[in-house]
Amino acid sequence: MTELGSGGALRLPRPRARVVPLSAPSASYAAAVERYLTGAGIAKSSARIYRISLTTWGWMLADEVAPTGPARRGAKPPAFPVAAIDGPTLPEALAELAASRAEAMDADTVNRELSIARKAIGWWQRQGWIASDPTIGIERRPAPPDRTRALAENQIAALREKTLWKMLYESAARADEVLCLNVEDLYPQDKRGKITAKGGATEWIHWQSGTAQLLPRLIAGRTRGPLFLTDRKAPPGHRDRRRHGVRLGHHPGQPPTTSSG
Repeated sequence: MTELGSGGALRLPRPRARVVPLSAPSASYAAAVERYLTGAGIAKSSARIYRISLTTWGWMLADEVAPTGPARRGAKPPAFPVAAIDGPTLPEALAELAASRAEAMDADTVNRELSIARKAIGWWQRQGWIASDPTIGIERRPAPPDRTRALAENQIAALREKTLWKMLYESAARADEVLCLNVEDLYPQDKRGKITAKGGATEWIHWQSGTAQLLPRLIAGRTRGPLFLTDRKAPPGHRDRRRHGVRLGHHPGQPPTTSSG
């Protein structure tokens, strides 16, 4: 429909702006998750944790209660289009579901899953697949206070070994990657650490609540240096291994053990 402008000239209506997807949108939420994990450059060592968290959020984004405990393993969320995330009633329903889940889970797990969900949603928005973020308004849960006490030397050695094995189990990372972690490379709030992979590429490993509960006691106020350190000076030929406080390969086929200090 045309209008008369100043001086009687005809003025054509301006076309409405529209969002142009940067790539073909994924039809389903499950497909969008896989596109995010590959397209956003998530490291293979982190993809498993991201997929588990986004699968959990899939239930809540479908306005259903996410399973917890043993029922969570292998459970797949209902199939729904990723565009359903823009539903006008979803934010309110999602806030209630997230609050209920937070009461049944530890704060670290809830906060990590929320952080991963927001990263994925932000990436989908940048692709033009969705327009809104239904997690806005959902707050991170406060972490429990640290009531740990100072440890004796033999307790520190036991804690070091326990933390090592817990991190290896929860992150699914390689032993050499974990042993090369420095304190300054850790992001405890997000439960992740920065590593340098083969070829010099930067990757991330992610852990869960078990490791998160042990790390503050192991770090004990340190801000730099090897995470799995030892006070014992290693011989020159073995310094690279022993500087992390772990004896590698002391018995073939047996797990590595930390040094006693």
